[in-house]
Amino acid sequence: MHKLIKYPLLSAMALIVNIAIASDGTDGVLTTLKADDLAIVQAGEVVYHAQCASCHGKFLEGQADWRTRDANGLLPAPPHDASGHTWHHADDLLFEITKFGPAVVIGDPEYKTAMPVYKDILSDEEIIAVLSFIKNTWPEEQREWQDRVNGTSSDEFRPHKKKSTSLLDKLFK
Repeated sequence: MHKLIKYPLLSAMALIVNIAIASDGTDGVLTTLKADDLAIVQAGEVVYHAQCASCHGKFLEGQADWRTRDANGLLPAPPHDASGHTWHHADDLLFEITKFGPAVVIGDPEYKTAMPVYKDILSDEEIIAVLSFIKNTWPEEQREWQDRVNGTSSDEFRPHKKKSTSLLDKLFK
């Protein structure tokens, strides 16, 4: 049985999210993680423990009851291991959520989150490294599924790729 068939609702939701959000993008740049580059992964592990582990857990386990908003309307930090939803999203979407925050990415300035916006805290390279570290920890099944979401697997699943929004690209088309 095809791995995506096991989770049809999850597969459909991920496709919709990637087409609706990740394909348009926030910054006009398609970012790819480097989960197989061990130097980047090791650097990302250091950044993760310094910047992320206090909320998302030393072992990427997240906070308890992470799907339920607290009294302040905030969601607890989700796990980044295979039990969470991080691997359901394209590399670029993960990068943009981390850099700009979910409120900017979803276009809702009223969206409440306890997660800091990292654009003025971490460099793009540090964000890519920490996300590459997280991706490197996922089991093969989750990595293969996420590669399909990215459109980087040899499988037939190919979400719409982000179009360039560069003025030069528009002028010279």
